[in-house]
Amino acid sequence: MTETIGYTIGESKITKLNFISKSKPEVGEYVYFEYENDIIIGMIETLYRGNQSIDELIRNPEIVKRIMEIEQDMDQYIRGTITVLGDKDKLRIPRIPCPAGTEIKKADTKLLNEVFKRDNGVEIGTILTNPEVKVNLDINSMVSRHLGILAMTGAGKSNTTAVIIDELLKVGGCIVIFDMHSEYGRTKFTNGNIKTIIPRINPKDLTMQELKRLTGIKDNAVNQERYLRESHKKAMEQLQIGGVDDFIQTMINNVDKERSKLENEKNTSKNVEACTSVINKLDDLRKKYERILNSTDAADIVNEIELNKANIIGLSSLDELASDIIVNHTLNHILNRRKTNDIEFPVFCIIEEAHMLASRERDTRSKYTIAKIAREGRKFGVGLCLVSQSPKSLDDHALSQMNNLIILRTVSPSDQKYIAQCSESISQDLIEQLPSLNIGEAIVLGQMIKVPTMIKINKFEGKIVGTDLDIINIWQNHKKEEEIKLEQQAREIDDLGI
Repeated sequence: MTETIGYTIGESKITKLNFISKSKPEVGEYVYFEYENDIIIGMIETLYRGNQSIDELIRNPEIVKRIMEIEQDMDQYIRGTITVLGDKDKLRIPRIPCPAGTEIKKADTKLLNEVFKRDNGVEIGTILTNPEVKVNLDINSMVSRHLGILAMTGAGKSNTTAVIIDELLKVGGCIVIFDMHSEYGRTKFTNGNIKTIIPRINPKDLTMQELKRLTGIKDNAVNQERYLRESHKKAMEQLQIGGVDDFIQTMINNVDKERSKLENEKNTSKNVEACTSVINKLDDLRKKYERILNSTDAADIVNEIELNKANIIGLSSLDELASDIIVNHTLNHILNRRKTNDIEFPVFCIIEEAHMLASRERDTRSKYTIAKIAREGRKFGVGLCLVSQSPKSLDDHALSQMNNLIILRTVSPSDQKYIAQCSESISQDLIEQLPSLNIGEAIVLGQMIKVPTMIKINKFEGKIVGTDLDIINIWQNHKKEEEIKLEQQAREIDDLGI
């Protein structure tokens, strides 16, 4: 028998209605009402609890005590708001609001399974208020329409991301993970293997803009840019005829030759100075980024991406500038090669700590490429997943293009406000629920799911190496080691008879 939890009261809208209840429904719980020969599904978004005899005008706590001794909970009530999601078959919103006094019933497991049923998809978790109902996300919509995973530190982002990766591996997906903190390098997935890709770029493939950023040559340094550009052009010509083992050193040699010519001419001191500056900056570049620019024979990093693998590009050993260059370079090549069908399969790119690369405040090259893929990627099978613990630091253009969101516990009001500004699909009532979520609980919304849902994320069955440190255990072990060393030293001194 389906449980009646209350009745509509007051004025209703086609998308929102108020109700009163004597039972104890939960926020996020699904309900339904019968109207115009249809079963209409809704979700409880806010709840208020009160007592008709005890209102805020009472100023004496003894009065409250006496009322409770007499009435106990007879006058207790719960009222709240329900967001109308649509009819159970096609989720169409009624054209006319339901009348006051309409009976509100709790949606049972059978009805919810009908609503959330999806033959193929990513099994992300279960409905928060009903663990028997599994929630599956549409893979096509998730990849083509992009995904944002947002939360405060420790709320369960890594677990959520790992669950999604594992589910995509189950269907043979191609995932590229830009791993900022080496969380995934030794992760054990249950449905596929990882492939570690060394972050490396053939220096000849660097664009002039990338070279300028890496060398620190400013846009207003016109002479320096000219000599950099000319040396690059000559190095490319020399590469065509062979004999270039070190591309950056070849560029340095080309600028040095130009400097020697200028030194023999009059009134060229500024140009000589510009050449010297370019030489020094290229030399610093070669030394500082030797690990990522160490070979003219290095293949395109995109060539190493494999289907049915979690392709991990570890960036933890690089500074933010080098990480920006690697991510921007790789994303550009993935998009361009998908356009020409040089990569024959769709690619889903996951960017950890996305606020560092798609930054709202800082000017990064990755930010523009991420925004470009967010706009164009759908047409060419390049998907994005931005993972961030600081939503308010994310570029608004990029975040607004994430048509799917998984939002875990978020306490900061500024983060909540920014999420609401960038996403039209999340209501203020849902935003207000974010601080109350527990670890591993999330609000999921967007085109990858039929209706906005509060869910409990599945626990990742594999092994994530990059977990929180056991601080107490480390301290205690270190203390024991120090005590053992001191005891050993004392025995050695005794043996020596000192």
